[in-house]
Amino acid sequence: MAGGMSGDSPGTPSIEQVEAVMRFELSRGDALLASTQPVLAHLISSGDQVQFSDEIIARIRGMAGHAARQLLDAVAGADGALDREALLSLHREPLTEAILADSGFLAHAHALALETHWADKLHQRCGLDPVLTPFLQELTAVADPDIAGAAMHVLAAQARFVQQQRRMELTLGELPADLFHRLLLALRGLDDLPDPAAELAEAHLRQAFDEAASRAGQMAQLLLALEHEADRALALDHAGLALFASALALATGQSRDLAIHALGENQLARLALALRAAGLPQSAVEAQFLLLHPEITLPPGFDGLSAERAAALLALARD
Repeated sequence: MAGGMSGDSPGTPSIEQVEAVMRFELSRGDALLASTQPVLAHLISSGDQVQFSDEIIARIRGMAGHAARQLLDAVAGADGALDREALLSLHREPLTEAILADSGFLAHAHALALETHWADKLHQRCGLDPVLTPFLQELTAVADPDIAGAAMHVLAAQARFVQQQRRMELTLGELPADLFHRLLLALRGLDDLPDPAAELAEAHLRQAFDEAASRAGQMAQLLLALEHEADRALALDHAGLALFASALALATGQSRDLAIHALGENQLARLALALRAAGLPQSAVEAQFLLLHPEITLPPGFDGLSAERAAALLALARD
């Protein structure tokens, strides 16, 4: 699809033709997304990293290993008589593999690794800071204390995320609630784990977990507080990738992970449709493509596609 999406033709096509092109590209992108997870699982287990970069694979494995360590540290902390190092030596590797075998965790960790990849790429391409973006800097200085406070929370959460990604880590408290629960089930499934300590650790972890306090939760709260001004986060070079992805997810009803995947070279139709469904005019859609995919042009007639039709096409695709 170098240079443009499939279906480029002279003249101005009808809206029906434009929609047919977008449906085809969207279905092709969905097929690629569906095939990514089993391929990624194979590559992680086999060490064959031909189709994914070493960085992506290493980052996903690092996040799984860090999650496993946190779970086992909690078990050791629940019983002072336990030997922490012995517990880690015996259980960390099998727990890491169990976590990596969870398709939901694998998909989420992949999205986070891709987010870091794209943030680094944008920093190199246009100097966009992955933490202190123009929009966040502006919001921290507004007169409304609630907005300013929420922006400061997002700024701090994003700074932590960037540091953790550099260390290839993922804090348990940053997981979506369903994945947090599944990782606790993976901990339960370990053989020869001290039951009383494991049960107490799980109870403590559940009590401390607060999805709203996560980075994604903080960004969602800020965007909701901004109300009609939240669409200002749909400008990559102003809001930064992290807040942009959250705003795109919120505006289109997609998951944040899927919004991150939409940035990829094989998801051009999903990105274009999501931006239009979020209400962006043609010039703004083109501006985002210029930052992410400067070699790509939108198909002729795309400017005639309404936000409502774009949303309908997205709704027919996988989420």
